[in-house]
Parts: sequence; structure tokens; C-alpha cells
Amino acid sequence: MTNRVLVVDDDAAVRAALGQTLELADCDAITVGSFVAAKDLITPDFDGVILSDMRMPGRDGFHLLRYVREVDGDLPVILLTGEGDIPMAVQAMGEGAFDFLEKPCASVDLMAVVRRALKTRALVRENRALKSRLESGDPAARMIFGTSPQMEELRARARGVAATGAEVLVTGAPGGGISKVAEVIHLMSPRGQGAFVKRPAAGLTPDGFADLCREAAGGSLYLDEIAALPSETQYAMLEALEQGLEARVLVGSVADLAEEAAQGRFLPDLFYRLDVMRVRIPALSERPEDIPVLFSHYVAQAAEQAGIAAPDIPQEHLAALMAQDWPGNARSLMSAAMRFVLGMPEEAAQSAELGLAEQLAQVERSLLIAALGRQNGHASAAAKALKLPRKTFYDKLARYGIRPEDYRR
Repeated sequence: MTNRVLVVDDDAAVRAALGQTLELADCDAITVGSFVAAKDLITPDFDGVILSDMRMPGRDGFHLLRYVREVDGDLPVILLTGEGDIPMAVQAMGEGAFDFLEKPCASVDLMAVVRRALKTRALVRENRALKSRLESGDPAARMIFGTSPQMEELRARARGVAATGAEVLVTGAPGGGISKVAEVIHLMSPRGQGAFVKRPAAGLTPDGFADLCREAAGGSLYLDEIAALPSETQYAMLEALEQGLEARVLVGSVADLAEEAAQGRFLPDLFYRLDVMRVRIPALSERPEDIPVLFSHYVAQAAEQAGIAAPDIPQEHLAALMAQDWPGNARSLMSAAMRFVLGMPEEAAQSAELGLAEQLAQVERSLLIAALGRQNGHASAAAKALKLPRKTFYDKLARYGIRPEDYRR
């Protein structure tokens, strides 16, 4: 998250005090004495927030606020006001100021507002980066959402397997977008201009499979929930793959196909043939940092579908979303976004009813799981990534009933 704060105040002593307070709170403070000095730093690419005095000689805080709103309407401006300036500050809030603080201001109050503004700015920039990728990137960038390292790895993996002609097994939790990832692989492959034929595997007969292969000739055939493929069709599919097909075969499964084969519920030879290239989609519980960006994207999407303006999303609401496990993954988050747009945000409301300690515990649990997911279930590496002593890390795992082996792949 960004930590840059541009301080604008004509009083050198106040500037120095504000800068010191911000630096002690691990912020990167840039201090200037006038609007003229600040102007060149205020751009749409500025990754921080602005803290400005209301009354300054020449161009005052109102002028600065209006200039910022013209340059970037999403850049937070916090105004510092004297006792007699409060009506002006309230008016400035109506014109788009992020917040105002009355001087003299306690450090704890200042930093609470600054941190909230920095979180808001970081979310805006993440959303813009996501939108840019959606508009200008390849299918992996446009269709696979998330800014976490796990999703960057997933996009790279999809690009890598797309270039091959091998069969691909896409796995993940329910609601994780398995069929979408399969389509991305098709679109980025040499067969991307051909047909993408998508069918459920359940109930598919050998003749039906042969018909689908002819329909997908020159393109890709995707079979959803391959574990449900009837046994006689499994044999027919294996034989067809060994003889060669005109269509590339992609399959998806939320079930552990290796376990299904070990238990005799799936043809082992077919499993080994399909498992040439495996792509695993990480669950939302492994990457809670993606939730705010994804939810904001889904809210904008849902509002457009509903034909209404996208509502603002309070930081408290996003924190409550991050405190949930989301067993339904992206699909359930999309549904929550639609309910939020329609005024029915029950999941976050339920989380918000929890006390602060309970909400923080849920967020901590999510971050522990995310670290284990990133480190392939290796607890020592996850503890190091979180900068925690190993004993503390293991104590936390025990407290939340988290088993590292569940996140090895």
C-alpha cells in the first residue's frame, strides 16, 4: 500500500511537526509551503494523499482542493482547519474533500484519517490497474482477475500451457472460475481462432464425445467436472486421445482426480493422460488481499447491469468481506456484490456485528492461510514471509486449526 503524504502548509514549524509525525508513523512525507510548490506534484499518477492547511496566503486550501478535483477526482485531500474555519471545512467536504481536522490535532487522530485516506487511494490505484489490464491486456489479463502473487502466477501458468498442444486439467474450489480459465487457455493457444466447445462431462456417452470432438475440430473441447464422466466414455476418451484428435481437450474438476483414480472411481490411465498440464486456481481464502479489488470490480459490473450508479464501498465493509472465508469463491463474491448494489449486503453486516477482536481474528486467519498458499504449504517459509517467529506462527496455526499440509500442491 502507498504511504506517501504531500503536506502543504505555509507555516514552516507546522510543516516540520506534521512531517515528523508522519515519518514516525512510517509514512513518506513530502512537505511544501504553498500551492504553487505543490502543483507540479499533483498528478493522476501521484500514489499518495494530500494534507493541506485551509488558510494560506494566495492560493488557499479551497483552491488546492478544486485543482486536485480537476486533475484526479479520486485523490484524497485532507484539510487542516482553525476553529473559525469549520463551516468552510464542512463546505469543502461537500465539494469533495476526504476529511478535515481541527488544529491543533492529536497525532493519533491525524494518523487515523491519513491511514484511511491511504487505504482508499491504494484501492483506487489497484482498480485502475485492473481496468487497464482488462482493456489492453491479453485474455489472461482481461479475464483472470486479482492482483495477488498467486493470481500473477496463475496468469503466467495459463500463458505457458496455452502455447502447448497438450491436454490440460484445470482444478480449483467450487465457484473459482475453472471454465473461464479453460477458455483463457483456449483463446491464448494456436487454436484460439477455432471453436471453444464447452459441455458437462456428466452423462456424456461415447458417441456424444465423438460428436463433440468433431464439433470442436480445429479448436478446443472443454469438459466440465470430468470426474463425473461415465466409465464407458472414459475408455472411449482415452482411446481417442491416444489415436489423436482434431480438437484439443481441456477438462476441469473441483474433485481431487488423483484421489478419484486411486479409489477406482476414475480410469487411472485417463487421469495420467489428462494430467500432462495441470493449472490450479487458488481459493479466495488463500489470497484475501484480492477481495477488495475484486469486490469493487464486481460492484461496478453489477451496477452497470442494474442500470444504476455504483455505490461507494466503505472501508469497514471491505474489511468485513476480508474477514470471511468465501467457500463459494469468486462466484459468491459476485453474488455479494450484486446484493450490495441492490442494498442487501447481509454477509458484511453479519461480520460487522462481530466485535473488533473477532473480526481481526478472522482477517488474521485469512492472512495465515494466504501465506501458506503462497509458500506451497511450507510453514517455515510462510512464517518468514509474514516476519513472524516460527513458534508464534505455529501457535497461531494451532489456535485457528490450520494444517499446513492442506495447502501443499
